[in-house]
Amino acid sequence: MLRNSRTAGRPPAVLHPSVRVWLGSVAVLAALTVVTLWVLYAGDSGPGAVDTRIRSAVDGAGPRWRHVALATDFLGEPVGAALLVAAAVTGCLALRRPRAAVLVVAGVGISVGATKLLKPVVARTIHGENLSFPSGHTAFLTAFALVVALVVTGRLGLGRPAGTALVLAAALVAGGAMGWAQVALDAHYPTDALGGWCTALAVVPATAWLVDRTADQRAEGKADRRAERKADAGRRQGR
Repeated sequence: MLRNSRTAGRPPAVLHPSVRVWLGSVAVLAALTVVTLWVLYAGDSGPGAVDTRIRSAVDGAGPRWRHVALATDFLGEPVGAALLVAAAVTGCLALRRPRAAVLVVAGVGISVGATKLLKPVVARTIHGENLSFPSGHTAFLTAFALVVALVVTGRLGLGRPAGTALVLAAALVAGGAMGWAQVALDAHYPTDALGGWCTALAVVPATAWLVDRTADQRAEGKADRRAERKADAGRRQGR
């Protein structure tokens, strides 16, 4: 009964139960992938064999596709990223999803922050001294798409198959598009983009769990305090 009183009226979780376990497993695999790429490319200043093969295929894109790549790249630049985040936060607040609004800022911010912390540690460079691993642009758009997909999954109450498909598709499309743009513009190696994609996949689920955990603890604390005040009031009336 106490548990029900605590959960009644509580804002819905951002990490929907239908995708929680699956996304947690993905986050662990993604973190291991980032560590593996870190070990393989730490201190490098050139492309690996896989990078060379992928770049040779992407280099064939014409000038029209370059415009598409530049437009996609803009979404990861400060102005474009700020516009996306502001729109998403506004939408979450309009839908009365405060946890989702927090996750938009925290999930995206921590993902990009993680890439900035990793770059000088991995020390992989491109075009001289430009640190490249992992790609912050790819991490940003992947994290943003993941958060939006999680919000939609919770909002629509999607089951495991549909929720999993939506979250996976969002991550693949957003990460693939930005990763392609970074390689096409010769801003990153393909494995840098993979590292950024995996960074977001590792960070966002953990951040979502933390947001839910913190919000639940605060809600439970408020419920306990209300119950204590009611009990005190009842005791005073009984005297």
